[in-house]
Amino acid sequence: MKKDNLILALMLAMFTSTISGQNIVGKWKTIDDRNGNSKAIVELYKQNGRLYGKVLKILEKGKENAKCVKCDGELKDKPVEGMRIIHGFESNEKGEYRGKRLFDPEQGMTFRGRIWLDPNNADQLKVRGYLAFLYRTQTWLRVIE
Repeated sequence: MKKDNLILALMLAMFTSTISGQNIVGKWKTIDDRNGNSKAIVELYKQNGRLYGKVLKILEKGKENAKCVKCDGELKDKPVEGMRIIHGFESNEKGEYRGKRLFDPEQGMTFRGRIWLDPNNADQLKVRGYLAFLYRTQTWLRVIE
């Protein structure tokens, strides 16, 4: 009986380390949480230990060459493709990334944000933006090449 418990504990430890070791770096397809439509491909990458994300490609029909018309300052009327929308998020002990600069070029607004892998599916990423006590969460899908 003790041997069975030991084997079960080892298997659980290996499974847990596999889940926590999943990497969010890579390409993700963004999905609109309101209508379920695919919107863009975003690449998440790390730089100096922090997480960043930029729009690689717009998937929405008719918006392929979209410009940031609602943006202010240096981003005003700049192409959305190539735009950095996640800035310097830091990881925590829960495997989440948090930061203060999650940018929505469609609205021209910046939110506080939180990003984490879905614990039930490592190919789904949860991206949550906060405005005061209100929030919205999108599920992004891993792009497998």
